Amino acid sequence: MLRGPCRLFRVSVAPVAALAVALVSSLSRCSLLDPENRVVSPLSPYFGTKTRYEDANPGLLPDPEAPRRDPQLLEETCTPVQLVALIRHGTRYPTTKQIRKLRQLHGLLQARGPGDDRIRAAGGGDLGAVLANWPLWYADWMDGQLVEKGRQDMRQLALRLASLFPVLFSRENCGRLQLVTSSKHRCMDSGAAFLQGLWQHYHPGLPPPDVADMECGPPRINDKLMRFFDHCEKFLTQVERNATALYHVEAFKTGPEMQNILKKVAGILQVPVNNLNADLIQVAFFTCSFDLAIKGVKSPWCDVFDIDDAKVLEYLNDLKQYWKRGYGYTINSQSSCTLFQDIFQHLDKAVEQKQSSQPVSSPVILQFGHAETLLPLLSLMGYFKDKEPLTAYNYKEQMHRKFRSGHIVPYASNLIFVLYHCKNAKTPKEEFQVQMLLNEKVLPLANSQETVSLYEDLKNHYKDILQSCHTSEECELPKVNTSDEL
Repeated sequence: MLRGPCRLFRVSVAPVAALAVALVSSLSRCSLLDPENRVVSPLSPYFGTKTRYEDANPGLLPDPEAPRRDPQLLEETCTPVQLVALIRHGTRYPTTKQIRKLRQLHGLLQARGPGDDRIRAAGGGDLGAVLANWPLWYADWMDGQLVEKGRQDMRQLALRLASLFPVLFSRENCGRLQLVTSSKHRCMDSGAAFLQGLWQHYHPGLPPPDVADMECGPPRINDKLMRFFDHCEKFLTQVERNATALYHVEAFKTGPEMQNILKKVAGILQVPVNNLNADLIQVAFFTCSFDLAIKGVKSPWCDVFDIDDAKVLEYLNDLKQYWKRGYGYTINSQSSCTLFQDIFQHLDKAVEQKQSSQPVSSPVILQFGHAETLLPLLSLMGYFKDKEPLTAYNYKEQMHRKFRSGHIVPYASNLIFVLYHCKNAKTPKEEFQVQMLLNEKVLPLANSQETVSLYEDLKNHYKDILQSCHTSEECELPKVNTSDEL
C-alpha cells in the first residue's frame, strides 16, 4: 500500500504516446490510497460489472492484505488438500468503444450554446460546463487493459488466500501451482500480478523478478476454457450476433424509467434531449465508476445522477448480463459445462492421489477469466435464479432480485472450490468434503443451503451436468436442409 505523497516524475523529451502512458500510470499509482483515505460515492453499490471489489466486500477495507476468514470455513479437523479458483481480472480501463462514446458525449457538452442564464441565476449552476472542461484523459490505446489498481486487486487477493490456506500456498508448493488464463491482456496481467503477490508473501520486502523467472511460472493461455463463449457457434449466432436477442435491453432503453433519466440529464447538462440516448447516459454513469476505481476520484460525472437513477442504470446493465450470460438464454450456461467438468477432473485426481497415499500433484489451480466466464458457470450451478425472469417491463417487481451482477462478479471476483481431507471421518464417504467460496465468503450449496458437502454428494448433485456435457453438440448450429424437394 502506498503511503506518503505521490509525485509525478519529470521528463524532458519523450514521444507523446510514451508520455501519456507514463502520466496515466503515475496517476494510477497515486490513486492507490490507504483505506482511511478511500474515496466513496453513494452510487457505488449500483455499478454492476464495473463495481470495485471492496465495494462488494467491504469487510476488506480495514486491511485489504489481511485474510478474512469466514467463520463457516471448516476448522482444523479437516485439512485442505486442493484449491481450484476461477478469478475475474482486476480493475480495468474502459474499452475503446466506451471511450469513443464518452468522447462523443464530451463533444456535445463542448458544443453547447451559452446556456440558460435563468438556471444559473437561480443558483442551479452549470454542471454541463464543468464537465465540458473536465479533463477527458481516457485514450483509445487503453482498450480494457488492466490498470495499476487491478494489479493491486490481484496482489492483495494472493496475499489473503496465501494466508488463509498456508499449507496449499506453501513455498514448497509454488512449483506445483497451475495457472491458466484467457488470452486477453487484462487476464494475463492479472495472473502475473497474482504471482507477484505470492512472491511478496514468500519474500517480504524483496522486489519480485520477472514472472517468467519465477518458480511458479507464467500463466498458460487456454481460451477454450476461459472464453468458452467464443468457441460456441450457436451462442455467437443466436445471441452475440443476433440483433433481436437483447430485445428486453433495447426495450428498457426506450421505456419510461430510462426516458425519465434521459430528460432529467438533458436538463442538467443543458443539451437537447434529442442529442442524447440511453447508451450515452450509461457511459456517463460508468465514467463515474471508472474515475472512482482507477484514479480514486469522485468526478463531476457522479453528480449527474442520484440513487434512483443509479438503480435504473444498474438494472439496464443487469438486463444485458442476464440475457447474454446464461440466465435468459441458457446456451451460454450450457457451453460452460466444459469448464465445470475441468474443475471436477482436478478434484477427482486429487482424491485419487490422496486415496493412494500420493502427494497431490497440483494443490492449487488458478484460472483467470472474465465476468462472462463466471456468470454462465454460476447459472449452470443453479445460483442467483429469480422466480421470474428479468424483463424490460418488471423493473419495480425486480427491485429485490437475486441477480445483481455487481454483487456477484465485481472486478477481481472469485469462485473457489476447496477440497478437504478429513482423517477422523467415520466412513470413507465422509473422508473428502468440499466447500465453495464466492468472493471469499462461503457459498451455500444451491440445493440445500448447507455450507459444506461430502464430495461424492456434490458430484452426485451435478452428475447430469458432468455426465451429459457435450459442448461440441450443444454449440453446433442446426443443419439447414438446402436440397430441393421433388
